[in-house]
Amino acid sequence: MKILLPAADISQGVARLAREITLAYQGEPLTVVGVLTGSMVLLADLIRQIELPMQVGLVQARSYRGNATRPGALAINAQMLPDLRGRNVLLVDDIFDTGRTLFELLVQFDELGPASIRTAVLLRKRGRVEVEYEPHFVGFDIPDEFVVGYGLDFNDHYRNLPYVAALEPHELAPESPL
Repeated sequence: MKILLPAADISQGVARLAREITLAYQGEPLTVVGVLTGSMVLLADLIRQIELPMQVGLVQARSYRGNATRPGALAINAQMLPDLRGRNVLLVDDIFDTGRTLFELLVQFDELGPASIRTAVLLRKRGRVEVEYEPHFVGFDIPDEFVVGYGLDFNDHYRNLPYVAALEPHELAPESPL
């Protein structure tokens, strides 16, 4: 695999995102909702640096299963969400790829009556967007490659890497040893 974003770059990018988010909400209370499972690492690092009163919730949304490298149908489990009615909500996801996950979540969250909804992503993959939407806060733009690390996985592996790396084609083969 080739490293696209070393850990030090990610740390600086997350600090920048936290500053941008803190400034955007100007002291207003915030409900930060992480999209499981990919955003876990970003969410933990980000909320420790956002200087606002906040509550944290989680939503599970999956479009990749097993060793798939292309998204399938989106499955959403919102049982770990706090009440969003009248709240400023920041939806945090690991990657903006096709955009379908965030777009679908925004539609569903809007029905819950928040005062506002914005989105933050660590990575925005150029050239694959399928929806008319752009995240409000973006850590890094990356090329159209299958990436892992810093919460992102392939077949439930590599989430623990402190950097973001692109897998080589032979590493994406179903019979490839991990």
